[in-house]
Amino acid sequence: MLLSLSPEIQRYIDEQVKVGRFPTPEALVEAAITGLQETNNQELDEKTVAVINEAEEQADRGEGTDLSVFRAQINKRFVGI
Repeated sequence: MLLSLSPEIQRYIDEQVKVGRFPTPEALVEAAITGLQETNNQELDEKTVAVINEAEEQADRGEGTDLSVFRAQINKRFVGI
C-alpha cells in the first residue's frame, strides 16, 4: 500500500524515527493504527456519557463559549500565546 502524506506528517514521522522512538516509519504507522483501534473499542462510562449529554444540551440552548474564543483562552493559559 502506498500512502500520500502531508509534508508536516512526513516530517513528524521522520523525526520520530530519527530520535529513536520508532525503528521505522512503518512501525510508527502500525503503532498509531493500533492506538486508534484500541481507542475506538473503548466504551464510555456513564459519567462521561452524562457530561457529553449535558454539553450537547447546553449547546442546543445556545450556552457555552465559541470555539475560537475557547481556543484563545486555552492557548493563553497553557501556551502563553
